[in-house]
Amino acid sequence: MSRAGTVLALVLTTAAALAAAAPARSFTGGGRWTAEERETLRSLSLAALGPLPPDPSNRVADDTAAAALGHRLFFDPRLSGNGRVSCALCHVPGRVFQDGAPLSAGVGTTTRRTQPIAGTAYTPWQFWDGRADSQWAQALGPLESAVEHGTTRTQVVLAVAEHHRRAYVAAFGPLPDLDGLPERAGPVPNPTWRAEWGRIPAARQEEVTRVYVNVGKAIAAYERRIGYAPTRFDRYVEAELAGRPHTAASAFSADEEAGLRTFVGKGRCVTCHVGPRLTDDGFHNTGVPPSPDVPAPDSGRATGARDVLAAEFNCRSRWSDVRPEECAALRGTVAGGEALVRAFKTPSLRGVPHRAPYMHAGQLARLEDVVAHYDRAPAAPAGRSELRPLGLSAAERRQLVAFLRTLRGPVSAPPAFLAFPSLEP
Repeated sequence: MSRAGTVLALVLTTAAALAAAAPARSFTGGGRWTAEERETLRSLSLAALGPLPPDPSNRVADDTAAAALGHRLFFDPRLSGNGRVSCALCHVPGRVFQDGAPLSAGVGTTTRRTQPIAGTAYTPWQFWDGRADSQWAQALGPLESAVEHGTTRTQVVLAVAEHHRRAYVAAFGPLPDLDGLPERAGPVPNPTWRAEWGRIPAARQEEVTRVYVNVGKAIAAYERRIGYAPTRFDRYVEAELAGRPHTAASAFSADEEAGLRTFVGKGRCVTCHVGPRLTDDGFHNTGVPPSPDVPAPDSGRATGARDVLAAEFNCRSRWSDVRPEECAALRGTVAGGEALVRAFKTPSLRGVPHRAPYMHAGQLARLEDVVAHYDRAPAAPAGRSELRPLGLSAAERRQLVAFLRTLRGPVSAPPAFLAFPSLEP
């Protein structure tokens, strides 16, 4: 089974088990944690997170030269149509690799909230709708997006040749002959740039696309080194499980502990926010209202599933470094069905206090609004919401927010990878 298939199977199996157990679980209202509760806490702690899973679709995923190149590319605004947009514009290292805006903006404004990067090496799906099935495929999408980087395949490759040649050669070997390529050409909606791409001989298109794909794989090699740092919640769990007295770094207030009990009990949060990353990597319709700033209906996974199956750079494509039959996650993906309409990916809750506003288009401004939404369980604007009213009291809602704030924490990465690199050739 592929890396994505293994991770997906493990996550979904764990999520299903917890979902089935949640209604019957009886958590104590104070005092010591029971044996069952302690195992639940252990499963949510960062200490339970295993090593990085391999990505066989990217042969340079763990290559240090590729990661060094990816670091440079991630911060380079020259990989954009206007010379001002880099990956780091929206994925800001000092803001846990997101931007704090309801909708991310590059050369234009998108229809989705920026997702953080930490821990994305563990998930089989990227983007709110899962329209990419690897970090490298995700990295390539914004480059040719008319509202994100607004660039083209040839512009990216020519910029790499001019500004990153030495680092590229160190990771991937010599560049092909790029003489005579049009500055802006690629299989993009812009009719002029698409026509220019069509005039490039097929063999040269292949060479350009190979370099373009390697750009995505290098960025992925950088991004997979961005993970989570322990939070106060993790230190609390460590002390509880070890039976040690709490210090200032691990102690919970009465409200925070009560909120944690609600999180794993009455609030049923662990139905979807499961495991050490606090996500099941699944897609759910939770009745989130539409954004007034997004004019077209957003079908979520209903569109994303179709898109990933047809994607130029998915796991089964000729650009992947793994055999198509090993792409287990794609084999199990089906497009269509009411359950996928307005279903969006469960975000990790790690670092969630840093990430307002919330939901896929920033529709909810505060954690208090998010908890109130799940407590009310409003009807979905399209499709069918999976939520049922929770019946939380005002105190329980306040306490749940208090617990969520204990998940505040920085990302974990090699220090040099959090700094702006030198972009000199």
